[in-house]
Amino acid sequence: MTIGRSCIDLYGEQVGGRLEDMASFAKYIGGSPTNTAVGAARLGLRSGLLSRVGADHFGRFIREQLAREGVSTAGVATDPERLTALVFLGIRDPDTFPLIFYRENCADMALDVSDVDPDYIRSAGAVLINGTHLSRPNVFDACVHACTIASQAGAKVVFDIDYRPVLWGLTGRDMGENRFVADDAVTARLQQVLPLCDLVVGTEEEVHILGGGTDTLAALRAIRERTSALLVLKRGPHGCVAFPDAIPARLDDGVVGEGLQVEVFNVLGAGDAFMAGFLRGWLRDEPLAACCRYANACGAIVVSRHGCSPAMPTWEELQVFLASDQRPFRLRDDVALEQLHWATTRAGDWDELMVLAMDHRSQFEALCAQAGADPARIATFKALALRAVDRVARGQPGFGLLLDGRYGMRALEAAADYPYWIGRPIEMPGSRPLDFESSPDVATELATWPRNHVVKCLAFYHPDDPDDLRERQERQLLRLQDAARKTGHELLLEIIAARAGAVDDHTVARAIQRFYDLGMRPDWWKLEPSDSADAWRNIERTIVANDAHCRGVVLLGLSAPEEELVASFQVAAARPLVKGFAVGRTIFADAAARWFGGEIDDEAAVDDLAARFGVLVEAWRRARSANIERHAAADCAR
Repeated sequence: MTIGRSCIDLYGEQVGGRLEDMASFAKYIGGSPTNTAVGAARLGLRSGLLSRVGADHFGRFIREQLAREGVSTAGVATDPERLTALVFLGIRDPDTFPLIFYRENCADMALDVSDVDPDYIRSAGAVLINGTHLSRPNVFDACVHACTIASQAGAKVVFDIDYRPVLWGLTGRDMGENRFVADDAVTARLQQVLPLCDLVVGTEEEVHILGGGTDTLAALRAIRERTSALLVLKRGPHGCVAFPDAIPARLDDGVVGEGLQVEVFNVLGAGDAFMAGFLRGWLRDEPLAACCRYANACGAIVVSRHGCSPAMPTWEELQVFLASDQRPFRLRDDVALEQLHWATTRAGDWDELMVLAMDHRSQFEALCAQAGADPARIATFKALALRAVDRVARGQPGFGLLLDGRYGMRALEAAADYPYWIGRPIEMPGSRPLDFESSPDVATELATWPRNHVVKCLAFYHPDDPDDLRERQERQLLRLQDAARKTGHELLLEIIAARAGAVDDHTVARAIQRFYDLGMRPDWWKLEPSDSADAWRNIERTIVANDAHCRGVVLLGLSAPEEELVASFQVAAARPLVKGFAVGRTIFADAAARWFGGEIDDEAAVDDLAARFGVLVEAWRRARSANIERHAAADCAR
């Protein structure tokens, strides 16, 4: 359990200039204890946070993001009188990282003893406090009270010295990046918690403030006089040194963790990652050398990335990093590691996905023309789709909608308040070669989309297309993937091969392999239905061999009759990687034609959409359940 700061980090997206010249900012959760809680959770530890957030949008974002990360929010109180704290951060050069803290009368600085639930504290095996938060008497008292309860319960007490002079009022507010100002009162305040500690971690500057002097060995000895805790000295690119006992004559006589040589892009958050990595080993009683190795590796990974909490590695990612002896100095150029980071930190878990696809544009225009209806009515009809999905799903996970921004924007806006998966098309309808329905710079368009909108792109693509056509489409898709990664959006790639050439049991798998060979890693695939078990077997084999973290496959409908789709479900559901369907015209075509023609009203249209969608939902679930039962029976027989 970490205790203390929980805020919003607003990170300048322009790099290499003054904070004054930064024009846009990325929003992340932040605050050293919050970052460490996220890092610990990603490394497989159960973690929780004790703090306060405001009763505002940012406070809700912190709660939601912590939940997505698997961090317990049982100790996060909502303060109705104060706002959530903010920090503006910038990356100017490898040595300059301007910071402005907006923390006057903020929620987390109002934490007090009344926020400390003894039972919650006793549920933790370790409690972590941070030095910066001890600058206020009420927070100091809360932290000491929590540590006392934890210690009495047999839990470990961890102290991250985490010294920010500006938050002690020792520098101007524009000097947030300053790491050291000597001050006897700060030293005295910090030393009061040392008798409670089992582990103390800090940089050389932080050890100097805690020890009361700028000679590192002397400062360590002064700390040792007040605590028997394990002391860990962070030394940046030189790694770290741990001192379990008496402080030796030389720093290198401690337990040394060798540093890792990587380009420093952003030091902010590296210490929090170091702490998470160290705790991953230390709390599981691994040797000190292993703890130091984890810590240094986590710090090295984070200094190579933008942001603090989002840069934290997962356990799988850390293992891959440590197993490699061939890594680029500029670590964010490691394509495989960055892909693994992306794939293992995506939000949400979609074991099944049943989607009402209403992203059609030209088809709706044609329906309006046939009925002599005003195309402006398309937006009204698409808004009914959300009501239909909600009627079937009733807030359950595993449901979603595909909606476009041209006619479906009102429905997309309304969907923000629902828990459903949202996909949104980027392609120009019917384009071959592929073109985008937006700015020629597709990244500029995606930058305006909410982060939870999955980018869907339909390509009429066949592996035997003429070279010039195939290569043109591939260039567009590679541009799109790059844009989606840089804007933080998942990508669903829809492939329709049957309209471009003959299709056999290997065609779609060959197309998928071609994209993987080009370096594409879509989060989702949307593929044509097929009654061939061999075709699905080939598809699944190809995806698993190239991307073990792929979200999965959903079936498209191609306006097939309901009975044909239900029959195709029986074959596709046998493959675990096929998660469900994203079907549109089979469901909406009849209701839309009658609604545009004035034969039915809104309620009747919703009834019809919900009924047809519900039939496919039940058919898919029956098919999947039958296959699960067959596999279970086969396992028992073996």
